[in-house]
Amino acid sequence: MAVGKLSGSTHKFAFIDSHCHLDFDELADDLAMHIKTAHGAGVERFVVPGVTLKQSLELVEFQAHHPECEIAAGLHPYFIGEHCDDDMAALVEHVMHNRTQLCAIGECGIDTTCDALERQIALFEAHIALSNQVKLPLIVHHRKSHHLIAAAFKRVKPQYGGVIHAFSGSKQQAEYYIAQGFKLGVGGTITYPRGEKTAQAISQLPLESLVLETDAPSMPLHGYQGKPNSPKRVVQVFDRLCEYRSETPSELAAALYRNTTQLFGLG
Repeated sequence: MAVGKLSGSTHKFAFIDSHCHLDFDELADDLAMHIKTAHGAGVERFVVPGVTLKQSLELVEFQAHHPECEIAAGLHPYFIGEHCDDDMAALVEHVMHNRTQLCAIGECGIDTTCDALERQIALFEAHIALSNQVKLPLIVHHRKSHHLIAAAFKRVKPQYGGVIHAFSGSKQQAEYYIAQGFKLGVGGTITYPRGEKTAQAISQLPLESLVLETDAPSMPLHGYQGKPNSPKRVVQVFDRLCEYRSETPSELAAALYRNTTQLFGLG
């Protein structure tokens, strides 16, 4: 564990990056270094979501080589053009076969900047149904789609909660998700001036509804634009979050770690 980076802090904190794509090509050449430096910063564990059928299948082997990683399985809307018609059925079969190795279903969701919106919605609802069937939480991607996700939740109600990845939105939207049993992923968004509204909303939410994430190698923090993100920067997200919360850093760090282990059943 590492000393928290807030000025004057003498506490040692442990962290979990609840959403990072350590298997992506951008990190492949220096993966051992990224994991080592993250460990050095106090980041003990990582949750690595699935985004395509092929990659979700490969994550089982990835986890065998990197036991500090927890894995999920899902079809991301960003890759909607790559998902074949029978990929969801194959994903279900994969999940059933590897249920004990998975901590979540996803990354799934709805993204209105991507094509095939109706197909996205159908796939998302299939992920919710799968989550309910295997009693695993969801990892939900959103982009300009809070209203569509809420509509999907009415048609297929999620029974085991999950996390709204990279939450950006209002306090009202956040409270809606919390009422549905979800936690909110707090990441690099709050490090940007444009993220002030989201940061203010997060500052008013129950502490038990928050988890930390980086989305590495994507979503670089403010000041690191144009560079691959790294899971070690979850500590900088934490430092920024401390500026908005009333809890002490040690209280905040302990709760965020506990929230993540409870959400994903990490023990």
